[in-house]
Amino acid sequence: MPSVHSSPFYHMENSAILNFLRHSHTPGQKRSSKSSSGGLLKMFKLFPMLTSGCKMVALLGRPRKPLLKDNATTGTIFGYRKGRVSLAIQEDPHCMPLFVIELPMHSSVFHKEMASDIVRIALESETKTNKKKLLEEFVWAVYCNGRKVGYSIRRKQMSEDELHVMQTLRGVSMGAGVLPSPSEKEYASDGELTYIRARFERVVGSKDSEALYMINPDGAAGPELSIFIVRAH
Repeated sequence: MPSVHSSPFYHMENSAILNFLRHSHTPGQKRSSKSSSGGLLKMFKLFPMLTSGCKMVALLGRPRKPLLKDNATTGTIFGYRKGRVSLAIQEDPHCMPLFVIELPMHSSVFHKEMASDIVRIALESETKTNKKKLLEEFVWAVYCNGRKVGYSIRRKQMSEDELHVMQTLRGVSMGAGVLPSPSEKEYASDGELTYIRARFERVVGSKDSEALYMINPDGAAGPELSIFIVRAH
């Protein structure tokens, strides 16, 4: 495995995320070189909003144990083309999200990252107390593919646009595309409202760390989207 200095996660300010990510690798595990024609992220390559991006080296593996799809967590990343993207995590697509946060990333930047085979989002809380549950923390440092992109605050209440997305996608378990805008004014100024929704395997490492690994629809190896949530000590 390459040295830490060659890893895209080397520039993270806190070692908690790096240590947690290292634990997701299984020694001796090799990533398949065959691409999956049915991978959910490949659907984005059909949309003109994407541009080609550099391929990242697969430095980290993901658990290969059987996926309990009936108990999978639902994750949705959405936003206007000219605005920022938001992340919503739900235990059930028919229920209100247990975690909603607007990421400090414009949609165009996020879409470029999606053009690569590996997308890893890391959220790090620097809160020193353990009085709250992990997903109840408010202030988060946000990283995308090892680069710090800024800070975000967890939503106490969803905005009208976020409620619109959740209500529109109530019957959708996975997919990607464009949603109707709640108002013509926002559509004209911010562009189309795009989304990707998928089911994730949720792995809880401890009360201070957990990860979400996207489950490809066909179960085959393909593009990977992972979300790591960590509370530093």
